[in-house]
Amino acid sequence: MQTETTNFLDELLAEAEIKEEKQTAAYYDLLIAEVSRLENEIAGNFTEAEKEAAIISDWALRKNATLQERSAFLKLKLEAYIREEGKKTIDLPHGVLKIRKSPDKVEISDMEVFLANANSQMVNVVPESVKPDLSKIKAYMKMTGGKPIAGVTVIEGVESFKLTLRNQGEEKE
Repeated sequence: MQTETTNFLDELLAEAEIKEEKQTAAYYDLLIAEVSRLENEIAGNFTEAEKEAAIISDWALRKNATLQERSAFLKLKLEAYIREEGKKTIDLPHGVLKIRKSPDKVEISDMEVFLANANSQMVNVVPESVKPDLSKIKAYMKMTGGKPIAGVTVIEGVESFKLTLRNQGEEKE
């Protein structure tokens, strides 16, 4: 009878161990499912945040486009005012209006024609390379009263309007 009871208890114990292993595996499988759900939720949150950021960015672009148009219109009015006054600089409490002319530029339009008419001061000779010295060409032309050099095109500087704003003690252009 003892062996029968021992066998019966051993069988019950074996069955209990098998059930416990199944429950442990099921528990850990549930943990895996929960981790998967949480990871998907995290990815969804990032996707939702990107969508929201795009909506906000689009709104800011639309809003700022209108403001930029208004700012450009007002700058045109300020430029018209300084040109009407005939002054180069007008200093106002909230900023400075300026009209400045950029320097003239020279550009080599035909290298062969230019080299045929250039003197040695107008070029930089680098071994195996000849390169025009634009600043010396410009200086030569000013010295000769703006006489054009063959093969050189003069791009005249243009006047530009500049507004410097004063915001809380600092200047911003």
